Amino acid sequence: MKVKKTIRYLLLSIGALTMLFPFFWMIVSSLKTASEVNTTPPTVFPANPTFDNYIYAFSKAPFARYFVNSVVVTAVCVTLTLFTTILAAFAFSRLKFRGRDLLFSTLLSLMMIPYEMLIITNYQTILHLKLIDNLLALILPFTTSIFYTYILRNFFLSIPDSLYYSARVDGASNWKYLWRIMVPIARPALVTIALLNAIVCWNSFLWTVLVTNSPETRTLPFGLYTFMTSSGVRYERLMAAATVVVVPMVILFLCFRKYIVTGVSRGGTKG
Repeated sequence: MKVKKTIRYLLLSIGALTMLFPFFWMIVSSLKTASEVNTTPPTVFPANPTFDNYIYAFSKAPFARYFVNSVVVTAVCVTLTLFTTILAAFAFSRLKFRGRDLLFSTLLSLMMIPYEMLIITNYQTILHLKLIDNLLALILPFTTSIFYTYILRNFFLSIPDSLYYSARVDGASNWKYLWRIMVPIARPALVTIALLNAIVCWNSFLWTVLVTNSPETRTLPFGLYTFMTSSGVRYERLMAAATVVVVPMVILFLCFRKYIVTGVSRGGTKG
């Protein structure tokens, strides 16, 4: 028994180190000079750590503006997605209407369509609305999610029906029952949805490249593209810029990681 437990923890430790090593290498590389980064064999720790790469990163591209845009886009997308997801999940879990299950199954089938196939139609819609090079173009296509609705719907289904009928007998409307009872109970699932959605919005690159043309509307992931030129890539500077992009999401994940397991485990099964 002890041998199996030791092997299990050993494998988990190896897996954890394998996943953490790229982040570690990114940070230490951002503190190296150009000669140290290109040294063969590579050195693990910088001989003389320097923050010049971070200073250059902020001077090379308007990272302050990119950061503000990323925060605004992420915050608005997460807020709107949570609102639409809560309403949709409640409708598919508690309201009785004809064709409810068929409609939900149809929506779930749309998850089989790759995101890349939707880019053309989304771009045509944004172009028709004349929102190219506007922050709204980075927000509107990401205000709903079938996957998040699926998670929250199953979480709502795990709440006993007796609670719903008791609230209705006491005179609570569906709207009041949703926001006063169901939403507080579903906090782990909502935090999970918000965190996953924030990561997706924060790291969005392809869509940003397509619908933005000026630094005033671009976000942090596009800033990394600035360090890739025809003359080559300065990896120490690129790693400094990548650290600026990645660290906020890592901190956010570490702060709310306990909610992910709870939210996904309860939202993935019908209780």
